[in-house]
Amino acid sequence: MLGAQLTPGTLWPAVRAVTQRALACGALRPIRTEQEEIEDGGVRFLVRGVSSLARKGAALSPSGAKETADPFLPYDPTLFVANASPTHSILLNKFPVLDHHLLIVTRAFEHQQALLDGADFAALAVCMAEFEGLGFYNGGREAGASQDHKHLQLVPLPLTSGPYQVPIEALLDRAQRRLPFRHAFRRLARPIWEQPELVGERLTSIYRDLCAEVRIGEREQRGERRQSAPYNLLLTRAWMLLVPRSRERYALIPVNALGFAGSVFVKDRAQLDRVRALGPMRLLREVGVPA
Repeated sequence: MLGAQLTPGTLWPAVRAVTQRALACGALRPIRTEQEEIEDGGVRFLVRGVSSLARKGAALSPSGAKETADPFLPYDPTLFVANASPTHSILLNKFPVLDHHLLIVTRAFEHQQALLDGADFAALAVCMAEFEGLGFYNGGREAGASQDHKHLQLVPLPLTSGPYQVPIEALLDRAQRRLPFRHAFRRLARPIWEQPELVGERLTSIYRDLCAEVRIGEREQRGERRQSAPYNLLLTRAWMLLVPRSRERYALIPVNALGFAGSVFVKDRAQLDRVRALGPMRLLREVGVPA
């Protein structure tokens, strides 16, 4: 589908306007949650659970639900915000847990297990230049991806009213990061964002360095070049974090990239009790690769 090309200063007004229209017609179906904070390992985790009111309503389809058809070819036009670039469109997440949750989707099909490239990062950077946000990517089903069509995601910051915009920053800010799972991390210099024509290339170079650090490369699969292992990527204007994954869930609790930001989603009280008993940091260690 064709649509409007994003121009500077227009993304946030467009997001708000499309959100209002999509809510009014029922195309956008937010998942209402109740929030609890759990302190663990020096991080004040946010654990969001489906509210009792929401459970009494219509059937829920959170972002972790598996779909068989490609919802992006074609995409629902009522969720379309703008085109980030000639290669990527910006859509609202149909079932958001967080307000104004955006999907940055390749306009032609590319597989979610293909490594990210300059076009992906350029499209994400166009959006991140418009407002302070957390970009993230679920590299494969074992990393929490719900669709095989390549899509990055972006949510506004802050995630919490605490001292850090992203809870995991409580550890990232320390001179010696003591994360209990394997990861690769880089701080981003502000000048990276000051040259829009180069930012995609520069972010791609940093991303490839992080992949190499945790030994994630490419392999041939079904005639295509795909990632050699699942991973999550998180990105703000200040840093990039890449986390290899070993499995999608532990103790029946699914985890995607937002878990490694310090925000965990549970579907019911039983899952919340499990997170509380395990500790969120152990949950991340179990679905990641122990350090």
